Amino acid sequence: MTKFIALMLGAGVVASAAIAMGDSVVEVDANGDGLMTIDEVRAVFPDVTTQAFAAVDTNDDGALDDDEMVAGQEQGLIPVATDG
Repeated sequence: MTKFIALMLGAGVVASAAIAMGDSVVEVDANGDGLMTIDEVRAVFPDVTTQAFAAVDTNDDGALDDDEMVAGQEQGLIPVATDG
């Protein structure tokens, strides 16, 4: 029973991350490769600074994956949604 509860809690965390990203991730990832470059991010969120992007890019590969994007949104470094 404990394993089942842990599994359900883990699934809730994953679902929360997907909700936190919202539709903006699909819009940000212009080429659909699953990664968001600084140019893709700034096309949607022009106020994101190079420093904020670098802080969110925790693996230093020059792009954000979904987990990094969610973390950046949770930290307030990347906006959660667009105005339109």
